[in-house]
Amino acid sequence: MRIAYLVSRFPAVSETFVLRELDAVAAAPDVEVVLHSLFPAQDESIVHPAAQPWSERLWRARPGAGAAALAWWLVRRPGRTLAVVGAVARDYASVPRVLTRALATIPLAAAHARRFQDERVEHVHAHFATYPALAAWIAWRLTGVPYSFTAHAHDLFIHQAMLARKAADAAFVVAISHYNERFLLERAGPRRPQVHVVHCGVHPDHFAFRVRRLEPGRAPVIACVAALRPPKGHAVLLRALAGAPAPLADARLELVGDGPLRAELETLARTLGIAGRVRFHGSLPEEAVAVLLADADLFVLPSVIAADGDMEGVPVALMEALAAGLPAVATRQSGVPELIRDGASGYLAEPGDVESLRAAMLDALGESDPEERARAGRELVEREFDQLRSARRLLELFQAASRSGEPANDGAISS
Repeated sequence: MRIAYLVSRFPAVSETFVLRELDAVAAAPDVEVVLHSLFPAQDESIVHPAAQPWSERLWRARPGAGAAALAWWLVRRPGRTLAVVGAVARDYASVPRVLTRALATIPLAAAHARRFQDERVEHVHAHFATYPALAAWIAWRLTGVPYSFTAHAHDLFIHQAMLARKAADAAFVVAISHYNERFLLERAGPRRPQVHVVHCGVHPDHFAFRVRRLEPGRAPVIACVAALRPPKGHAVLLRALAGAPAPLADARLELVGDGPLRAELETLARTLGIAGRVRFHGSLPEEAVAVLLADADLFVLPSVIAADGDMEGVPVALMEALAAGLPAVATRQSGVPELIRDGASGYLAEPGDVESLRAAMLDALGESDPEERARAGRELVEREFDQLRSARRLLELFQAASRSGEPANDGAISS
């Protein structure tokens, strides 16, 4: 079976879950995976070594090829092509800030559609419900090749332009959490899509499991792995550390990730008087992150709901922390409590609440039976967030969709 994966950009240092899934699906017998991206990679200074083989065979349409492909489809399937343009213009009109980019995706998707035909692709799977899912939908309209997509977080929560149409026309939709499943179904409209919960995952055996016991008098090492963007809530963590009682009073914070808030957060750390205890590593390759987790005493992800509605899905960084045996602190939002089960696999705080986060960190560092919590977290990851298990489930869905897929109908698109 030949499956095309369609993403916005590749490689993307913060999207190791896509890379793991690619490797796991491609490793299955009698399966061939081809990789397509819509736009150029934003930062190739940090590339995970496992991404290099995929980068070498990645296919991306250049703008000129997109324009030529759109003209090709207009000649051969004018009704269907014009209907696609009209549907995109109507459905994205309610979100003017993304309408231009959605329209620009049309010729790119037209080029990918031609490539799918050349490669004899039997199923297209897109990661993210925004432009990749849109491009997969367009390719389906033009070629009849069935598609699916995985909905994560920002692609669902910031706006839902065309979401109902893309979900209803898909062979199926993958939700990474039960929270996302409910969110999708509540906004699906009269044509309810097939939604399956398939967790993103990690390879638990890549993380050395160790129960953490903080020795009396030793300053704890806290790890936080997250892009420096508003939904991650780093400012709340910095404020929670400032003026905290022991054992947090002297804690060292290791921040992995980069983003637009870096300068602002560095200034805040200096203002709070904790800059000497906070290290900004920037983006790191996966192997370096695993080493950092192995040396840490606590993992904290202080996520908040951003002003534009953006929030977490189920962060892979939390899965990695639990796999390594780290006590993990996160916040109650979206699908996070499906992984961090308060008092069992980890500890939960209220989003944006400095005192709540500080209290949860103190609870985690002072736990009476760290081994019970550590083993519960590791077993949960092995049972529900193992990438190989998730890949097997995806393959079952791909194969079922390929067997039952029917070409799109010609003519107008229903509203």
